[in-house]
Amino acid sequence: MAGEIIDDRAGFSSWIGLVYAFNLIVGTGALTMPKAFEQAGWLMSLVVVIVLAFMSFVPVTFMIEVMGSANAMVRRNKKKHEEYVQEEQHMTYPTVQKEMSQECPYHGDHSAEERKPLLPVSNGSPEQTESDCTEITEKIEMGKMASLFFPPVGVTLFYICIIVYLYGDLAIYAAAVPKSLRDVACTYKPTNSSTNSSACNVTLEDDMLCWSSTSVSRINAYRLFVAVFAVGIGPFTFFNLKKTLVLQIATGLLRWTAFGMMIILTIIRLAKGQGEGHPKVADFSGIPNLFGVCIYSFMCHHSLPSIITPIREKSKLLPLFASNYVLILGFYCLLSFTGIFSFASLRDLYTLNFEPNDCNKQMEITSVPFIQYFLALFPVFVLSTNFPIISITLRENLKTLFHQKSKPFHWFIDRIVFPLLTIVPPFIVAFVTSDVEFLVGITGSYAGSGIQYIFPALLVYCSRKKLRNIFGSHVTNKHVSPFRHTAWAIAVLCWAIACVGFVTVNHIITRK
Repeated sequence: MAGEIIDDRAGFSSWIGLVYAFNLIVGTGALTMPKAFEQAGWLMSLVVVIVLAFMSFVPVTFMIEVMGSANAMVRRNKKKHEEYVQEEQHMTYPTVQKEMSQECPYHGDHSAEERKPLLPVSNGSPEQTESDCTEITEKIEMGKMASLFFPPVGVTLFYICIIVYLYGDLAIYAAAVPKSLRDVACTYKPTNSSTNSSACNVTLEDDMLCWSSTSVSRINAYRLFVAVFAVGIGPFTFFNLKKTLVLQIATGLLRWTAFGMMIILTIIRLAKGQGEGHPKVADFSGIPNLFGVCIYSFMCHHSLPSIITPIREKSKLLPLFASNYVLILGFYCLLSFTGIFSFASLRDLYTLNFEPNDCNKQMEITSVPFIQYFLALFPVFVLSTNFPIISITLRENLKTLFHQKSKPFHWFIDRIVFPLLTIVPPFIVAFVTSDVEFLVGITGSYAGSGIQYIFPALLVYCSRKKLRNIFGSHVTNKHVSPFRHTAWAIAVLCWAIACVGFVTVNHIITRK
């Protein structure tokens, strides 16, 4: 099943596309980067994150090229079907044949020269060039691309990989947001029996009370917030990405406000000469953890079809994503460097360094309650934005997996069943448990590597080979990657193997 045809007039500008991509890439992973920078050393971290940004950008260019190739294949298949129908009906439609003869010539039963009209056709519209065959007008998800260019075994492996990854992502989001809301909303703290005051550094268990005036436990409060999140954000799965524009802009502003607060507060502390951090230049023992944290900090590959297809100015795609990656790289470095030089010791989640400190008020970087609680809710802003994008991507890939050409989906299956099939399992997992650490390790480290590196490299190699066999030299992909040599695809595959090795070492060391 190819995706829906996108009318350029109904699309959005490249700047809106940049907002979508930025919101998708910059997630809660950014909050674990300062601690990783501290452990690996500032210079070592800088070098690694630059290499990671570049090696993640290369597969993005591969995916854009494959989207163009997939659109050419879909147009070619539609044309062959139309020709077959005409032959079956023993009918001739000269106008249609002339129009088709100018589009996407391919090596079929007749050569391209035999199918050219003797006289040029003038229909009042600009003549379509052969590169227009690769124009990205249909939203074709990665699953459909795999079915176009991979053998059956490759298609099956791809669907296993992406479904595991996306379901895992949604389960993580469905648990992380309610957990953050619960931690902010619950006010009960156990008291020290000897001093009759709030105990410091006490681990809050799930069976403890959430509020002293009620009998609601922390785990039940968490489940209540799971239900609230499901009702508030889940319905966006029933729509397309454009319907989430208001949500994207609103949460994007909240996200930038939170990041801006953290950066400004640390810069003020450094400007006053109160910085307490003295990070090492390099520490090789911190590299596995640095890879484990940062390896997927530039990932958006699985949702590129939903982001790119509606963009009107597709000639600017490569500069758009290149500038986006440079912007995100600079942002990650600014956030991490101000953090590691401001705090003597960083906590695993960066926002925790800004929360109230009842045991030592002098350690607080800010005493403004609004800022403290606003930053504590940061994961809510980030993941609430990402959840609709990820869920829509999973929904479209599930449709492609179960689609049969001869039997289109009933509207109830298409509009109701598939969205429910997308969001119900993650919320069930989140409702049962708030501990999804193991799920994070498996889905992010291994399935994520396939989506970010392995499948884009294999797709671009197979699509180039198939287009040459079918179209010959008649069609040039207008979205061809600047990294067009086969050596780049091989380099990405080797990089993926190295990254999986580093992440596996990190899992063994941290036992997570």
